Amino acid sequence: MNMMILIQGGTVELRDYINTNKWLSSNYRLSDPGRGTDRKVITWTETIESFYVMKYPVTQHLYHFAMYEEVLESNTSNLPVTEVSWLDSLVFCNKLSRILGRDECYTISNESENTIYDKTANGFRLLTDAEWQYACKAGTKGYRYESIEKIAWYKENSSGSAQPVGKLLSNPWGLYDMVGNVWEWCWDLYDAERYGDYRVFRGGSWAEVENNCGSTIRRKSMPNLKIDDLGFRIACGRQ
Repeated sequence: MNMMILIQGGTVELRDYINTNKWLSSNYRLSDPGRGTDRKVITWTETIESFYVMKYPVTQHLYHFAMYEEVLESNTSNLPVTEVSWLDSLVFCNKLSRILGRDECYTISNESENTIYDKTANGFRLLTDAEWQYACKAGTKGYRYESIEKIAWYKENSSGSAQPVGKLLSNPWGLYDMVGNVWEWCWDLYDAERYGDYRVFRGGSWAEVENNCGSTIRRKSMPNLKIDDLGFRIACGRQ
């Protein structure tokens, strides 16, 4: 696919704020990382192997094509797809892989923690949590790779809805809409011991305030969550 960008390997440091009070909620907007003495900072480093990632979040056009194998005739087709669960995104990845003659990456189970990811498959998949941050930062050091107005649709400029992909400035590696527009599902469990099968999503969205849109922001929810500011982006190991 000519919309895929090669990301060279490297290392990335990740950081999270862990709430020491165990609290489960199916509403991701209420999944607060904690305050004051309830919050503990953890950091870790991961090695990233080279991979390909799509320039844009998956659009309504591409999603409709893969899921229904027909062209979506709509002036909204270049909008990022939303109202898709983590499980929906895996089904899409497998279907697009089959259409394009690639091996499926996922053996899907209704229990998300039992879903198997075959790292040797050449098909399409979600980014891992670490890959997402590494690709978003694109070698830059700050919370965002440019001023927010240049790179992101967020609460102050989105007019209350998702916007067509690729309209704002890309990051230094040529990836668009990594910050803002729609949150993006990642493969990873957030913290299986504390939160069960909650999955990670990244980046911020059109509905979020400025502080909630950036390269290190991380949220979590149940894998069946569907909401109007959450979509996904795809990757693969090789062209």
